[in-house]
Amino acid sequence: MNATPVDLNPQGQQMADESMVRTLAAQIEAIWPQEKRLIDLYRLPREARVLDVGAGTGEFSARIAEAHPEAQVLGVELLRASVDHARVRHGGFAPRLSFETGDAFHLAQPDDTFDLVANRHMIQSVPHVERILAELVRVARPGGHVHVLAEDYLMLHMMSGPHDPDVFWRQGAVDFATRTGTDARIGRRAWTLLREAGLKDVRVDYVVVDTLRVPRRVFADIITAWRDGYVETMSTPEFPPTLVRQHFDEIIASILNPEHYAVWQVPIVSGVKVSQGLGRTTENGDQGSPSVG
Repeated sequence: MNATPVDLNPQGQQMADESMVRTLAAQIEAIWPQEKRLIDLYRLPREARVLDVGAGTGEFSARIAEAHPEAQVLGVELLRASVDHARVRHGGFAPRLSFETGDAFHLAQPDDTFDLVANRHMIQSVPHVERILAELVRVARPGGHVHVLAEDYLMLHMMSGPHDPDVFWRQGAVDFATRTGTDARIGRRAWTLLREAGLKDVRVDYVVVDTLRVPRRVFADIITAWRDGYVETMSTPEFPPTLVRQHFDEIIASILNPEHYAVWQVPIVSGVKVSQGLGRTTENGDQGSPSVG
């Protein structure tokens, strides 16, 4: 008997929803000011070649192009509609910023090509993450950097209201991911996965999206867009849509409440591709820092 094929894009409907455009716009506004400091640590060459895998609407690709005015940046995205959106929105950076459709599981780019290979807001939504990471490493040049923003939905912390948000993230986001064969806690596993992919100098940094570092409205916009894209699919008979929406709305209200504090710790895990013949990394090659906030 043949095994049932695994859906490699089990959240494709949510990724294609209009709410994802709003999600990515709010997330880059919240995250980029801190993330840019990490990119600066890589000391990219002036004419760097950069690949953004799972580029979505191109928000990160465009900011890399803006920050590195002589770099050549390519965004690869599975969804044609997102590629079209990115080309229009960021056309001012063409031709050194370009976008094309492509599959993160089977990248068309050649081996040993890019100074920086980035993958953001993606590996929590797909199975077989190790296959994607192998592709990121393959196309990075020896000595190049692989940069992975790996979400973890139990690193979201809000003050309790009528309902406990900690229960919501576990019963809502984590259980939904499990049903789709994905891992909503992939952020805490990413360090191990990048080491297993053969990178050296693997480090974990955190972008702190909270109500002190990020405007409350921007933080709330992220959660609002998640709500609009995921209420129905996160629902179960025990956790109906009305209750899912109520949880989301309470969290949004808490973020907007000037007397409340909320935080999303966002792991960014990075490593360096081993030069040919140097072998795998060792314990002494790993690094970490608590925050760039």
